[in-house]
Amino acid sequence: MAMMKIKKGDEVRVIAGKDIHKEGKVIEVDSKNHKVMVEGVNVVTKHQKPSMSNQAGGRIEMEAPIDISNVMLLHKGEPTRVGFKMDGDKKVRFAKKTGEVID
Repeated sequence: MAMMKIKKGDEVRVIAGKDIHKEGKVIEVDSKNHKVMVEGVNVVTKHQKPSMSNQAGGRIEMEAPIDISNVMLLHKGEPTRVGFKMDGDKKVRFAKKTGEVID
């Protein structure tokens, strides 16, 4: 399996789809299906039956996953592609736009 270039907690910008140009923080990464969930992006309405935890039921709004290819990492507020390089004996991510190490 390929290494994921976007991790939980990263700031990303949506580059395709109905929420284009929206920005948010990555909540969850599903590397098996190549999907990410971004805070405040791709919000859908889910109809929920009444249950013990939610007595009233009704409609709730929640984020749905979007494909990882439709988001781009933000580094210092600018969208950039991500690369990998060896820093000593450690593999690190770097921003291709500036060449700076991300983490």
